[in-house]
Amino acid sequence: MKAVVCRSPGDLVLEDRADPGAPPPGWARIAVSHVGICGTDYHIFEGKHPFLAYPRIMGHEVAGTVAERGEGVDLAVGEPVIVNPYLACGKCVACRHAKPNCCVKIEVLGVHRDGAMCDEILVPAQNLYPANGLSLADAATVEFLAIGAHAVRRSLGMPGARTLVIGAGPIGLGTAIFARIAGLDVSLLDMSTERLGFAEKELGFAPLDSSKATAAELVRQATDGEGFDLVFDATGNTRSVQSAFAHVAHGGALVLVSVVKDDITFSDPEFHKREMTLVGSRNALRADFDHVAASIRNGAVPLDKLVTHRTTLGQTPRDLARWTHEKSGLIKAIIEVG
Repeated sequence: MKAVVCRSPGDLVLEDRADPGAPPPGWARIAVSHVGICGTDYHIFEGKHPFLAYPRIMGHEVAGTVAERGEGVDLAVGEPVIVNPYLACGKCVACRHAKPNCCVKIEVLGVHRDGAMCDEILVPAQNLYPANGLSLADAATVEFLAIGAHAVRRSLGMPGARTLVIGAGPIGLGTAIFARIAGLDVSLLDMSTERLGFAEKELGFAPLDSSKATAAELVRQATDGEGFDLVFDATGNTRSVQSAFAHVAHGGALVLVSVVKDDITFSDPEFHKREMTLVGSRNALRADFDHVAASIRNGAVPLDKLVTHRTTLGQTPRDLARWTHEKSGLIKAIIEVG
């Protein structure tokens, strides 16, 4: 089969690889149809991922069809499916408490093991969700949107809550969209005037442009000095995360959607006097995938605006390398494989 392989940082090639073979019991062989390109994939290409061994086939935003079933798999051959790329052990404390998204031994396709920028892949059947009428191109967007949907669900935000999403990249935009679907009153903070312009014009979000004033001043003006009831940080930037504590109103919550490598510090007196809630959000659960798929079906997610770039498997080495640096106008890129 054909596979896009990142041999080492900056070295991305199309190779012939052995096909994955017959699926073991409880697994299925998936003919990959579409794969979304994630920020993680760009980081792998750039050599910025801290826990990755090369060479690696990237790709964890996946849709395809069942090509072959292992013993005990109920899905029909030819069934269109959404792939949940978080492979969990099923036995650890998190898995026993129905939180496989933060499994102690989690393996993410395209990161900890080879992913789906290839013709076929083996996946546990429990990680395959019927697309139920979604096109396979749309189905490939469900995973990245589920990250934001999970964060919103974790926040326990009430309808009408003044909400700030920091970071207008794909994950931040997805978070903002599902915050709005939940009935929250959403503003977006970013230092990219271009991305904020897109978010305001195409998606209808109130922009706070931190290239023109400090974030603290923008938050003060937007909330009459009270702060936001809910703040989601989706930047992956240590300074932004640490600053976000000050944007939260008394009695409010801060949800960390992205992850940084550094230690995060904050003022304990400020934290306690506000009786803040600090929430970590990692990956997503089946309920989040189902919520996203249903929201796409009912037209609540403007995928026609979010998917801005497309390519083929053969052109991925060239295009992914180019898009790593040419970000203007880029929100979400999709690879057509099958």
